[in-house]
Amino acid sequence: MPEGRFALLLMLPAALFLGVFVAWPLVRLVADSFYEIAPLAGTREFVGLGNYADALGSPEFGDAAWRTALYTVIVVSMEFLLGLATALLFNSLGQRSRWLRTLFLYPLMIAPVVAGLLWRFLLIDNFGIVNELLTRARIIDDPADIGWLSDPDIVLFSVALPDIWLTTSFMTLVIFAGLQNVPADVLEAARLDGATFRQQLTRIILPLLRPVIAVALIVRGIDAVRAFDIIAIQTNGGPQRASETLSLLIYRTMVRSGEPGLASAMATLYLLAMLAVAFVAVATIWRPGKEPA
Repeated sequence: MPEGRFALLLMLPAALFLGVFVAWPLVRLVADSFYEIAPLAGTREFVGLGNYADALGSPEFGDAAWRTALYTVIVVSMEFLLGLATALLFNSLGQRSRWLRTLFLYPLMIAPVVAGLLWRFLLIDNFGIVNELLTRARIIDDPADIGWLSDPDIVLFSVALPDIWLTTSFMTLVIFAGLQNVPADVLEAARLDGATFRQQLTRIILPLLRPVIAVALIVRGIDAVRAFDIIAIQTNGGPQRASETLSLLIYRTMVRSGEPGLASAMATLYLLAMLAVAFVAVATIWRPGKEPA
């Protein structure tokens, strides 16, 4: 058998898997977005771009998109800063940090639903442990003074805490692995030349870590932007939709409102936006083939 045909034969199972479980659902999603579907009546009416017009004209869709972007920026930026600081600490400790690194993996073993429940009990109004500790420390007068999950002004930051707690470990481990490849002789030469830690960090370490940081930010960004279970467990998108992200809005449109066509149009726009952001992130942060500045 020729090598080319043999290679195609080896790729056939993977191609079939991608076709059945990835390509076909996407094709159905895009196709359904052009129809007004009534599941109970079993009817489908072609409406062209009508569902897209309804989605783009919906204030709920615009608000949810804004909250999703803000939630992603909060989560990913906090995880990056905490992960970078922790990775630098582990790197400076060397082998002495191996037990700390093992303990630091613990949150990654917890399911998002469990983390959401845990933080709900910690932050719930009146009875939450956090407010109780703040009251005993005399930082606030009453446990009801801060409504972590009931105040629309701060609820989006509150529901981001479990996500930050869960996956900062991932960011730390990725950056720590990248730090192992930073040449020690280059850092030693910089120290001998009198470079401060800040200068070493901004002019040597971060530029050399740019591909690693790009991968970590893109992977976590894509994961954060589709957050669903953690927020659903804590607030279910409330209060007053103040923590409703695009994933929750699409779910409600599909399941509760019974509008699969409109939900498919929202999901298609959501997917296109995520692809555009990923391409821009790869082109601007990673810039494969170009030397670090």
